[in-house]
Amino acid sequence: MREEKRLPLGRQVLLQILCIVVALYVLYPILWIVGMSLDATNTLRPSTLFPPALSLQAYQHVLAKPTDNPVTFFTLARNSLFLAVGVAFFSVLIGVSAAYIFSRFDFRLRRVLMIAILAVLMLPGIATLAPLFVLLNQFKFTLGDSTFNLRASLLGVGLAMTSGALPFAIWNLKGYLDTIPKDLAEAAMIDGASFNQVFFRIILPLARPALAVTFFLGFLGGWTEFAISWQFLTDPQQFTLAMALFNMVGQYASDTSWSWFAAMALMIALPVALIYLLFQKQLVSGLAVGAVK
Repeated sequence: MREEKRLPLGRQVLLQILCIVVALYVLYPILWIVGMSLDATNTLRPSTLFPPALSLQAYQHVLAKPTDNPVTFFTLARNSLFLAVGVAFFSVLIGVSAAYIFSRFDFRLRRVLMIAILAVLMLPGIATLAPLFVLLNQFKFTLGDSTFNLRASLLGVGLAMTSGALPFAIWNLKGYLDTIPKDLAEAAMIDGASFNQVFFRIILPLARPALAVTFFLGFLGGWTEFAISWQFLTDPQQFTLAMALFNMVGQYASDTSWSWFAAMALMIALPVALIYLLFQKQLVSGLAVGAVK
């Protein structure tokens, strides 16, 4: 067997020191935020890791009532979860269907449509804010004494966010579906499989890594989205975690309760970190498999 080459001891030590420095550089801000969330003084202190007094009061306050609005943390988390899961699910569901059509069929205006989708992908999300606001604001329904405005609802925000997530989902999934051999589908059809059976039983299982990556990125975008929610929503009971975090910032640095802010930021980041750790293998393989193929 071929022996692996080992680096000289001096170079190994230098590389390990470099890795430790990089790790400390990345972890230090996170540890500082953790320390700030446990600081009983609730002030912006110097960049030291250990606060003068430890307390869980910031987390208790955030769970009960993060801002002056009459809404709890769990209500905010429910709204953000609704948006994140909804945007991720429908962007993957519609995206993989469109990507399969673009990948497997040659039809008129196929290239034009793909370029149009790419052009939307290159636009910043904030550029579509005004037309989406006007479009969704036209859907208003009156039921008795109550009025439903699609624009000022979580459903409307979800539709707007899904429209922004779809271009990336289509292009990302099409690139992966192009790597799946067409012979598999042709062989299945020769054996009597229908178009739907080929899609659901062969294509989707093989595309699982790409689907996982697309779903995770859609979930991350929906969980942390701020601009659309801030412009569309008016009812505090429909606010999201990102909106509440922004509301915790005062006009000046001295007006901000930094321990509460740090605790809120950590609690928002925790679910995404846990999801990534649980599905790390699928996500990493999905990100790397396209390059390998």
